[in-house]
Amino acid sequence: MLGETLSILVALSFTATALFAEVGSKRMGSLPFNAVRMTLSLVFLALTLLLTMGAPWPRYADSGTWLWLLLSGLIGYVVGDYCLMQGYILIGSRFGQLFMTLSAPTAALLGWLTMGEAMRPTALIGMVVTLSGIAISILSKGDKAHAGLSLTISPKGLIIACMAGICQGAGLVVSKIGLQHYYAALSAQGIDEAMVPAEAIVPLPLSVSIPFASTMIRGLMGLFGFLALQLLFSKDGMAQLRRACGDRKAMISAFASMLFGPFIGVSLSLTATLYTSTGIAQTLFALTPVLIIAPSAWLFHQRVTLREIVGAVISVAGASLFFL
Repeated sequence: MLGETLSILVALSFTATALFAEVGSKRMGSLPFNAVRMTLSLVFLALTLLLTMGAPWPRYADSGTWLWLLLSGLIGYVVGDYCLMQGYILIGSRFGQLFMTLSAPTAALLGWLTMGEAMRPTALIGMVVTLSGIAISILSKGDKAHAGLSLTISPKGLIIACMAGICQGAGLVVSKIGLQHYYAALSAQGIDEAMVPAEAIVPLPLSVSIPFASTMIRGLMGLFGFLALQLLFSKDGMAQLRRACGDRKAMISAFASMLFGPFIGVSLSLTATLYTSTGIAQTLFALTPVLIIAPSAWLFHQRVTLREIVGAVISVAGASLFFL
């Protein structure tokens, strides 16, 4: 039950970070926003590790742990978060989060292939229902002059949002493998996960701080990747970053998005996967597209149709069916 409770808290946290991220990414651009957000996240994570592990870096992590968690950061942060923030710019956070329901079947399929996690026959039904819910939300009937179905969002936004959802699920599975390597590294060094480091200022067991250390490793790859992309794709990349840091409203949005996303949300998501299966955790994370409808409509004055609400609910229900 602990894993499921943490997963619901993650969904609420991701709802908040999506709303703040839409504001910040539209003001800064997706790459500067992600670079600023990741920098703030690493500062908070370093402080957390200093307090709980006695050092501002991931102690006890071996090379295998670093390899898997860096790979997870590449998939989940550099590719996944870039696509997600770009999706917020193109289609908004409400539709962007809808496509995150694709992360549940992705996580289940990869969890089954790489870790042997159970996947029941209802998985195929769940996939069909999830995709049907997304289709209901984004497709509408054409007018008399243009018969047939038409997209309510841009095709480019559709592709980028799909990539974000797939990378989110894949990144979670790879991060779980990395987390398992981290605990194996503790055992290999004769360290109990219930141990409290002697240097710790706040006496918490390693089982509490290891997920934050894992998030820091992923975040280091994220920051390096975003800065590299910023320099590659922008002629005045550093100037863009300086301008972004001077935008007070964008910086507040970046801080709030960081707090609820890479710091609280991602760290809790790693913890949740330890107490429940990856698929169940990802399904509960996927409640965000439903939770975000009301605050998104209120904050951004968006018109929400009944079809879009029904589609979001069906999509989340489909993700849940995937693991029955």
